[in-house]
Amino acid sequence: MIENFSLFDAHFHIIDDRFPLVPNQGYLPEPFTVEDYLGRMQDYNMCGGAVVSGSFQAFDQTYLVDALKKLGSGFVGVTQVPATVTDTELQELDSAGVRALRFNLKRGGSEELSQLDRMARRVYELVGWHVELYVDSRELDELEQTLSALPAVSIDHLGLSQAGFSTLLRLAEQGVRVKATGFGRVDFDVRGALKDLYSANPEALMFGTDLPSTRAPRPYEDEDFLLVADTLGTEAASRVYSKNAHEFYRVED
Repeated sequence: MIENFSLFDAHFHIIDDRFPLVPNQGYLPEPFTVEDYLGRMQDYNMCGGAVVSGSFQAFDQTYLVDALKKLGSGFVGVTQVPATVTDTELQELDSAGVRALRFNLKRGGSEELSQLDRMARRVYELVGWHVELYVDSRELDELEQTLSALPAVSIDHLGLSQAGFSTLLRLAEQGVRVKATGFGRVDFDVRGALKDLYSANPEALMFGTDLPSTRAPRPYEDEDFLLVADTLGTEAASRVYSKNAHEFYRVED
């Protein structure tokens, strides 16, 4: 069943201790290299994916550029940069395959929230990137007006919490994308959330494995992948598994 669908893995991490790692809240992850990732995904029909910078990688770009070179065609990067980043640096990262800027409001390691509006507009205008937020839905009420006005936004892990889910639905209706990732992190019924979000906007949901599931109460399981097709049906699942993210990340065929 897994191999029957093409997958663009919209959210996973590469952890390579050859490159700088920064303890976050006293936590340092175990290595999870490109080779580890590809080995774990060998039974999937992969068409690409998005390597997402974690809190423990802060503003380091070396691991990400290296990972994208190894992963090759179809894979893109999601980075964290300071507000002081130059246009030249952004353009160089874009050339290396980076396609989005992350704000990690849950764990830190990224730029401050006060920079979100300015930086989101800047990277979109300069290199066409969207912004990604690791944020608990409980905080979305205060952010809704800002996020709905930005050119392109996605939110990680189904927003994590039932509290604030109604705001997440409204944002999805307005074009904000939502990552169907981290099913072991949320405090609600995933099936119901998938149905509601897909109904709100068929383009919104983008599936990702969240490997290696750092600090998740429950790590990723293959059953998480199968759950999407079982819940939404084959046609909708195909959008969620690959089409939506492939278009959002502007992946070249």
